[in-house]
Amino acid sequence: MKNKNGRPRKSALNQAAAGNKNGRSKRNLKATRNEAAASNANEDRLSNLPNDLLLNILERVETLDAIRTCILSRQMLKLPTMLSRLYLTPSLKGVFRTNHAVAYVTDNILSTRSPEVTISELKIRFLLLPNDSLIIGRSVARAMATQKVAAAEFEIVTKKRYSLCSSADLLQFGKQFNDLFGACPRAFAGLTSLWLQNMRFGELDIPNILSTCKLLEYLRLSHCDSGVHAVLQVEHDQLVELEVDQGKFERVELICLPKLQRMTYDNWFSSQDPLYFGFVPQLSKLSLIKTRIRSDKTLELSQLLANVPSIDYLRLDFRSEKIWILPECPKLLKPVLNKLQHVNLDHLPEGCDLAWTMFILEAAPSLKELCITVWDHWCIMITNKELRKKYCFCEKADVKWKPYAPDFKHKNLAKLTIYGFQPDDNFMRYIRCVAEHAVNITEISLYDRKVCGRCGDLDPEIKDSVCPSRYPPTAEERKQITEELGLSSVAVVHFRS
Repeated sequence: MKNKNGRPRKSALNQAAAGNKNGRSKRNLKATRNEAAASNANEDRLSNLPNDLLLNILERVETLDAIRTCILSRQMLKLPTMLSRLYLTPSLKGVFRTNHAVAYVTDNILSTRSPEVTISELKIRFLLLPNDSLIIGRSVARAMATQKVAAAEFEIVTKKRYSLCSSADLLQFGKQFNDLFGACPRAFAGLTSLWLQNMRFGELDIPNILSTCKLLEYLRLSHCDSGVHAVLQVEHDQLVELEVDQGKFERVELICLPKLQRMTYDNWFSSQDPLYFGFVPQLSKLSLIKTRIRSDKTLELSQLLANVPSIDYLRLDFRSEKIWILPECPKLLKPVLNKLQHVNLDHLPEGCDLAWTMFILEAAPSLKELCITVWDHWCIMITNKELRKKYCFCEKADVKWKPYAPDFKHKNLAKLTIYGFQPDDNFMRYIRCVAEHAVNITEISLYDRKVCGRCGDLDPEIKDSVCPSRYPPTAEERKQITEELGLSSVAVVHFRS
């Protein structure tokens, strides 16, 4: 059939199909609109939350990420100036790319925020570049003067890492910091935490920094010094924690630090005791990390800690090289280790006789936990023979120990933890020895060697010399080792994964 225009008339079926098609199109369009509306609603759902809840969420992420989030919503644009916690801490790689943005954001937020809102935490990691650093320093200085800032932290990174720095670079970075410090003293006067890296200062520069930063509670100096073999004297009323990494000081003298609680010294360059403890009545945690070379003195804890009888945590890291601690008579050591409760002995070289560590057990009657890690960690060891010869690295040798009181009993040690356990005579004999003297020990935890991804990328000569681990993989083998140890039922042996 044809219609009045002469064209074939659509059948009822075709008309129904066309109607259905148009209906589906309308329904699809409506559904699409509904989905878009729902999507917009979901996107806007975040900005519809109360400001206090939004601020709580935004303060849990990096401030740059929080700002990117706020840009997406007109309602949230004002929130960055209301944040009480500002974390402008890009990664060490990212800091080179984002340094200018960090400077701009710091200045923008601190200059537009209400002085009524207290800044509870301000953390900034930035590159030591004159223009950007000055923007950050001056904006923080204004905030210190006009706003309430509870805690402020600077981590200052240099454009070259230490391994690429010449002496001239270190001097230049030290000068650039002094220029920033002199231009923005108010910013540094309000800091509670400061981390400096790769700088060489004049003799009076570090004391001047400490005298200006009166609120400082944490100070870390990485690859910083005042010239090779200089003496660093530290005095400060508020400092709670001090870390010195790879400083070429002849000696660090803690003259008067009434609130100091934690001290870390990593790899000193000295032929005498690297630390002098003056007035440090609250010092309780001490970490010493060192690679032993021939010119180094073997440390005697009885002398080193003569003025620090309050140490309750001691960490000694030997970097998988020769032991640089002298086992001493308990009568000499008890006065300084009397309050010691936790000891970590890290990176003991594989194959060394572990018995020498018993001198600490003899001299520390309050000790509750002893943790040792036995590991030839190739990533941190100097394996090149020529380099070892050049830097005078010691050859590994056992440290000898003989008990001053063969039948001594330790009543407080409750836990022994060993990383790098191997079922050989050295470890088995050591565990029996500890359990024999520590009569109240209840837990012995044994772990396999620690795993390091970079250690897998070793040259073939090193790989061939690495002995495979013999840590017991099955329950049957572990049960057999436990039986061979022959410990009392009080001490439970755990094989940890």
